[in-house]
Amino acid sequence: MKRLFLLLFLALVLPAAAQADCYVEYKAKRDAPLRLHYGIALLPGGDCPGKGQAADALRSRLAGSGWTLLNVVGSSTKEPGKKKKANAGDYYLRF
Repeated sequence: MKRLFLLLFLALVLPAAAQADCYVEYKAKRDAPLRLHYGIALLPGGDCPGKGQAADALRSRLAGSGWTLLNVVGSSTKEPGKKKKANAGDYYLRF
C-alpha cells in the first residue's frame, strides 16, 4: 500500500515540478531620450531556456512597449530574492 501511495504521489508531483516557471533577468534600453532598465520576466513552464532562446522570447515582449533588449543577465527556476525584486522595481514581472 505504501508503494502504491508513493508511486501515486510521485506521478502527481514530478510533472508539476518539471513545469516550473523560469525567471529571466535582463537589461533593456529605450532611445530618444536614452533610458535603461533592469527587469525580471517570467517565462512559464518547463526548464529555463538558454540565453539565446530567452532573448528571443523577451525581444518581442519588450519591443511592443518601445524597449530594445540589450542582454539576458541570467535565469533561474527559483523565485528571485527581495534584493533582486527591489532592483527590478516596476520592471519585476512587467514583461
